[in-house]
Amino acid sequence: MKQRLTRLKTIRKLITSYPIESQEMLQGYLDREGFFVTQATLSRDLKMLKVSKVSNAKGDYVYTVPSEDRPHEAEQAGVQDFLRGYISIDCSGNMAVIKTYSGHTDLISMALENMNFESILGIIAGRDNCVFICLREGVTGEQFLRELKDRIPELED
Repeated sequence: MKQRLTRLKTIRKLITSYPIESQEMLQGYLDREGFFVTQATLSRDLKMLKVSKVSNAKGDYVYTVPSEDRPHEAEQAGVQDFLRGYISIDCSGNMAVIKTYSGHTDLISMALENMNFESILGIIAGRDNCVFICLREGVTGEQFLRELKDRIPELED
C-alpha cells in the first residue's frame, strides 16, 4: 500500500493539473494512479491539504490547493499543524525523532515538508505516534532543532 504522504502529493498534483469538480472525479484520477481510498479518507486528505473550491473561467467550481507561490502561507499553516501534533523532539547525531499525539504523524510530516527545511534529507512517518527525520550530511540534530525553533518560536524546550 502506498504511503499517505505520497497520496497527498499526488492529490496536490492532480488538483493543480486538472479541473476537478468533485470528490468522485478526484477518486477516479486517484484510482488510475493506484490509490484506492474511501470517500471518508479522501475528505480527510482534502482537509489536511486545505483544499477549497473556486470558480474557474467557465463558471464551474473546481478544487484548488493553497498556492506554492505563497510559501509563507503554507509554512504558517504547517507551523500551526506542527504545534497541534507534536509532544517532544529528541536528537542523536544527524537524526531526530518527534513523538506525536496518536494519529498526528502524517500531519507533522506534511508540516515539516511545507516548511521546506534544506537540512532534512528524508522523513518517515510512523503509523501512530513517531516521526523519524534523517538530516543531511554535516547537519546535527541540535542544529536542526535550533533551525526549527527559529521558525517556530512557540516551540517548547
